[in-house]
Amino acid sequence: MPTTIQISDNVRNILEKMKMFERESYNEVIVRMIEDERKLSKEALFELEKARKDPKIISHEEAKKRLGL
Repeated sequence: MPTTIQISDNVRNILEKMKMFERESYNEVIVRMIEDERKLSKEALFELEKARKDPKIISHEEAKKRLGL
């Protein structure tokens, strides 16, 4: 069931710029953003887990310590 939501002019302008093609609806833009976020989240979690297991990866604090900063 379609519904109406209120968004600011700024958000509308951002959504307009994010359209992949002229006739793409704001709903389609939002759905694409949600799907991209889910995909990025899964990929990010996978990469973080992989990095935690990699002995060559060190923390920012460890890097500063080794560099004497």
